Formats: sequence, structure tokens, C-alpha cells
Amino acid sequence: MPNLENSFRALRVLHAARDLFNQHGFHKVGVDRIIAEARISKSTFYNDFHSKERLIEMCLLVQKEHLKEKVRAVRESRQYPDLSLKLRQIYLLHADLKGAYYLLFKAIFEIKKLYPNAYQTAIRYRRWLKNEIFWVLRESKKRATYEESDIFVFMIDGAIFGLLGSSQNEEPDQLLDYFLKVNA
Repeated sequence: MPNLENSFRALRVLHAARDLFNQHGFHKVGVDRIIAEARISKSTFYNDFHSKERLIEMCLLVQKEHLKEKVRAVRESRQYPDLSLKLRQIYLLHADLKGAYYLLFKAIFEIKKLYPNAYQTAIRYRRWLKNEIFWVLRESKKRATYEESDIFVFMIDGAIFGLLGSSQNEEPDQLLDYFLKVNA
């Protein structure tokens, strides 16, 4: 059972780190704070993760895989029979400060120079998302362009910025509604 115990401990560290990074950012959260929150020793942390960068990379990989699974489920689901429903659901999965994409979004702005390997995880996800959006668009609209998928991802980013700047939790759907109307 030691491997199972190690797995639970690693998950506890990943969840604690994710929550702290979401709340305070990557630079304001140190290893000492993470190990205190996860209730593990420093030696155990370094034994399991080797470095803060590796921990950040693992957090981002978990978020990335979680989102990929959800986006694929939307794309393949019969619950969303038309383009606008699929795109709206993908948008809602991402334009959420409590959602899995927010950590990847933060990583793009906060860790490029200090943690380049972890940064690449976030960049790879965005590239994958743009490709998925492109193929969703192509299913309904044969003349869809890759630029339209870029615009869609930029709309998600804009929605997050809007949520960050807003004192209220409004849903930033106006631009999405326009995009869906134009691409109908």
C-alpha cells in the first residue's frame, strides 16, 4: 500500500498547490507554504516533485488533461447537437475563474521566464484547444478558418479578463452571442 499512500499524498499536494496558485499566483506561493498546506515534510515534497517548477508543471498537466477530457466529451456528445451549443459549452468550461482553465491562463502570464517547461504545458494546451475549436467549426461550416478558432480562444481570454476586472460575477456572453450569430 505504500504506492497508494504516495499517490494520495501527491494528489493532496497537487490540489493544495493548485488552490494556492489560483488564489495568490505562482510567484507569491513558495514551497514552504505548499508543504504546510499539504501537511507533508520538505524532504517528502522534494522526493516526490524535485522542484517547484516540476510541481507547477504537474499541476498544469492535471488541469490540461481534465479540460481535454471535458472538451472531447462536448465535441462527441449528442447532447449538443448543433455548433452554437457545442461552442457555448466549451466557452463556459473555460471562461470561469474557478474552472480548470484559469490556472493554465495564469501560467501564460506569470511563469514564462522563470519556469519555461511548465509554461510550455499551458502553451501546448492553447494550441490543442485552438485545433479542437477549428474542427468543431469545420463540422458545421466547411469554410471555417483557423483564425476563427484563434478569435474564439481570445474571446475566452477576454472573458477571463472581464471577470477579473468585475466586482460582480456577470456572465460575459455578449461577444460569444455575436460570434455564434456570425458563425451560424
